[in-house]
Amino acid sequence: MLILVAITLIWAFSFSLIGVYLAPEVDAYVAVFIRMLLATALLLPFLRVTRMPRQRQWQLMGIGAIQIGLMYLLLYHAFLHISVAEVLLFTIFTPLYITLLDERVLNRKVLPLIWWLAALLSVIGAGLIRYQGVSSGFWTGFLLIQGANLCFAFGQVAYKRLSLGPARAQVQQYAMFFIGASIVSGIGMLLFADFNRLPNSTTQWAILVWLGLGASGVGYMLWSIASKRVNIAQLATMNNALIPAGLLVNFLLWGQDVNWPNLFLGGVIILLSVWLASRFQRTP
Repeated sequence: MLILVAITLIWAFSFSLIGVYLAPEVDAYVAVFIRMLLATALLLPFLRVTRMPRQRQWQLMGIGAIQIGLMYLLLYHAFLHISVAEVLLFTIFTPLYITLLDERVLNRKVLPLIWWLAALLSVIGAGLIRYQGVSSGFWTGFLLIQGANLCFAFGQVAYKRLSLGPARAQVQQYAMFFIGASIVSGIGMLLFADFNRLPNSTTQWAILVWLGLGASGVGYMLWSIASKRVNIAQLATMNNALIPAGLLVNFLLWGQDVNWPNLFLGGVIILLSVWLASRFQRTP
């Protein structure tokens, strides 16, 4: 749990750095690809392909392609439509998705009605945050974040259930995770990127290097390894810890204006939805 807490604090700064310095000026596809490429370069020297079955290689690449590659493409674009505070708040759905995916994968059960009620409450809470005038851009950003949440939740559940051995063995395999993410982000960049919006300042490059090597390369590897040492409920809970940490960083360091009464009311309703799903899961 201590590792998950430490990585949460690191990621809390990432949201604001992306929203303030990268999303408005640097093309999302380019930024994601650079970040994934740097993470791959960091871990490539530790890779031991000869010790990995071919199926394991494809599995790790597939998980990385979805959890990180596709997730970041959706996340970076969300910053163009909604604020950093809203992005952070809407990531509260991730624990709900982790619970649903893990239950579905392991037990093959039909989704209970109460989980659908929880999802509906979450949407209502999100709407209340912008009830004074929900724009098309707002809902676009909201849906992009939900896609990112699903990708991130799927990757965490899939990695946790994959048999990879002790921490040292995982370090020797983790480059495959980022190779998959790099392939997806690279294809996205070639097809859709606006190459007139490349990083062009020392600050932007410094942030990309930090995000690629620190927040991604080291951060995601340690998060994945630590996820195997906790139960699924603890993992889901720690996904929510990023929200208050990120909001605090965004407010204290960048002074971003936030409609706190609306944010609080909508956030309470969304928290209630996650609580409902979690409580039902613990019921025998």
